[in-house]
Amino acid sequence: MTAPLAQAPPRVAITVGEPAGVGPEIALEGARRARTSGIARPVLIGDGRMLAQRARSANIVLPLVAYDPARVPADGAVEVNDVPLVRPCVPGRLDAANGPQVVAIIDRAVDGALAGEFEAIVTAPVQKSTINAAGIAFTGHTEHLAARTGTPRVVMMLAGPMRRDASSAQGSMLRVALVTTHLALADVPAAITFDAVLETLRIVASELRDRFGIAAPRILVTGLNPHAGEGGYLGREEIDVIAPALTAARASGLDVRGPHPADTLFQPRYLEDCDAVVAMYHDQGLPVLKFATFGHGVNVTLGLPIVRTSVDHGTALDLAALPDVMRRIDTGSMHTAIDVAVAMALASRRGLRAPKAGP
Repeated sequence: MTAPLAQAPPRVAITVGEPAGVGPEIALEGARRARTSGIARPVLIGDGRMLAQRARSANIVLPLVAYDPARVPADGAVEVNDVPLVRPCVPGRLDAANGPQVVAIIDRAVDGALAGEFEAIVTAPVQKSTINAAGIAFTGHTEHLAARTGTPRVVMMLAGPMRRDASSAQGSMLRVALVTTHLALADVPAAITFDAVLETLRIVASELRDRFGIAAPRILVTGLNPHAGEGGYLGREEIDVIAPALTAARASGLDVRGPHPADTLFQPRYLEDCDAVVAMYHDQGLPVLKFATFGHGVNVTLGLPIVRTSVDHGTALDLAALPDVMRRIDTGSMHTAIDVAVAMALASRRGLRAPKAGP
């Protein structure tokens, strides 16, 4: 019997990403776990024949059925929204001919989420070079989702359990959001503007309240330059741009602190007194998070009218080609991404943030 809407698990679209990478395997395993545990109704979006083949070769025992929005599948079965590949895929070998299909599965998930068909989407990794080689300008999921949903500014945030040592799964949650994302380092300083910093802080604070249930978010902010500019001797962005943006954020009621030197900010004594860190650029904050979370991080796009999470790793083409791929890859990030997406979807269902009905 189908559960009432308020009690039914969220319907979550899982895009399988680059077909030559490990995306299909981690998507299959993530969907299997979500379906078995009952936390979600996962819908895999990708080439159905390819997914069946990869499940067999990876020894993932999982009944796959065609997706029917009006019918909940039998117990244990996972639905597949078939978006065929242009050419058959060989694991580990990129083929630019399949670049348009990779983008098409993302767009199918986004359009379904905007229409209310899916309560969240979870994305497996893509190979940006292959998509661009197909003639499609693509800098990343984050930027593509912003354009697809008509969102003027989104924020990339990675989060995960911060472990004190590799043998322990215990630790507090570390969240790192970025003012800029996929930019060449030479282009970053010009992109650190008063409006960019202030809008990022407002989006992060709003999403932490609405999507994560943190009533009064505490946010630490890095500087851009070494030693946060050393009083202007190593750069003036902290004085001319970042500090004034923080002052404006505090005037609007936000608890933001900084700018702090990035090389000393990521210490337990500071992180234990905050809910998120806002860093200025990609490789300033994310290497710390990925090291601290040991493969269990999740990428969350803040500011969208839909819920979107992703794994925090790449396509791992070298591993995808191995016969024992499931022994070589860690599916923890995909499991975390699904768990976070479900929690955010349930928060939206409770009325904290309702998904928009259209673009």
